[in-house]
Amino acid sequence: QVRLVESGGRLVQAGDSLRLSCLQSGRAYRRYAVAWYRRLPGRGREFLAGIHEDGKTTTIADSVRGRFAISRGTANNTVYLQMDNLESEDTAVYYCAADVQLRAILMTHRPSYWGQGTQVTVSS
Repeated sequence: QVRLVESGGRLVQAGDSLRLSCLQSGRAYRRYAVAWYRRLPGRGREFLAGIHEDGKTTTIADSVRGRFAISRGTANNTVYLQMDNLESEDTAVYYCAADVQLRAILMTHRPSYWGQGTQVTVSS
């Protein structure tokens, strides 16, 4: 069982940067791959970024490549989503999710574990 808690979401201005955190706890959380998703208003869930269970290999969605980055903290219990040059279209609820393998996450986009989400609002 892995527990995920997101934090860092808030109201920002267009062009600002923001870093979201996903705090992991529970059994063997260090061996899990983690991904970030968002749910835009009135739309479905969108994959943004993932980090492999090795803690190093990452993948970024084309839609946010160059502006978003994912990383794992040195203590290995936190995964970050760094978001730069935010746009009003980035306004959404952001979720982190985890599963045993990043490959499985990317194939199904149905990770086993989800956080509760954190709201990011970008004002233009």
